[in-house]
Amino acid sequence: MRLTFLLVALALLAAAMSEVEAMAEASQPPAQRPPLPATWASPLLQEHPLVGRIWEPATGAFVTAEQVANRLAAADVVLLGEKHDNPDHHHLQAWAVAAMAAAGRRPEVAFEMIPRDRAAALADYLEAGGDAAGLGAAVGWADGGWPDWSLYRPIAEAALAAGLPLGASDLPRAKRRQVAEQGTAALPEPMRTLWALDHPWTAEMRDGLLQELSAAHCDVAPPQAFAGMAEVQRARDAAMADALLAALERPTDGAVLIAGKGHTRPDRGVPWFLRQRAPDLANLAIAFVEVREGVTQAAAYGDLGSHDLVWFTPRLDDIDPCERFAEQLERLKPAE
Repeated sequence: MRLTFLLVALALLAAAMSEVEAMAEASQPPAQRPPLPATWASPLLQEHPLVGRIWEPATGAFVTAEQVANRLAAADVVLLGEKHDNPDHHHLQAWAVAAMAAAGRRPEVAFEMIPRDRAAALADYLEAGGDAAGLGAAVGWADGGWPDWSLYRPIAEAALAAGLPLGASDLPRAKRRQVAEQGTAALPEPMRTLWALDHPWTAEMRDGLLQELSAAHCDVAPPQAFAGMAEVQRARDAAMADALLAALERPTDGAVLIAGKGHTRPDRGVPWFLRQRAPDLANLAIAFVEVREGVTQAAAYGDLGSHDLVWFTPRLDDIDPCERFAEQLERLKPAE
């Protein structure tokens, strides 16, 4: 009788303690998400009706930043596709990284702009206690021809403030040149197999990439003239996917890629290679897109490559890139 009474008392005590613990846990304040940037850095079209709005192409609906934060917290891999020289894109990328950290995630943040052969320099710099300010110089950022490191510094600051690891992801420049000349045969066969470069592409995928590259170079040459460049892009996308998968094998909690939105498009970019190798991963691809004068319907913004979300921002400038890079583009024209 006494034993039965004791067992009942212990059970009641355990239940009471569990209830107290649950109440205490429920009373904890939710993770404080970082605020969105208070102002826009890009000066043009700040009053455009799409600026600041987040569109989900699959549903044709707009979503809130809070909903985006929830999806960031649930994803295994997050791909943040930018226009390289737009500072607002980098501020929003930094917000996304901070939002994941605030939700308790600890992903590795990998940069397209830091090639794999700079990984050791990056690790040495961070191990020595280096901060975000000097990181660009430590990895030879200027050598890659990217916009100034100061644009990307907010992303590194957000990651380092949360104690997140940073990573390199792209092919080394020397290897890219070899792929441009020899195709993916320039890579060892085991690497091509591991990276899913031997998985077949459809004609639509290949033609779409060639047309994208031709348009990006102001159609100075027919699409087929960019076949070597297309091979480089495929190899780079495969390399970046491999870096993200490698990050997931380390003691981290997810992976984030900072890259141009041509690489983050799910139909044929890095997410495509992720699906070939790890189809069960939950990937979230976000494209940051500058608005255009008079174009107020989200669906009118062309081929966005099936990104999961599109986040609209002001424009940095209205300079025609075909005029800005006319001299360099002239060299790509085929000989007559």
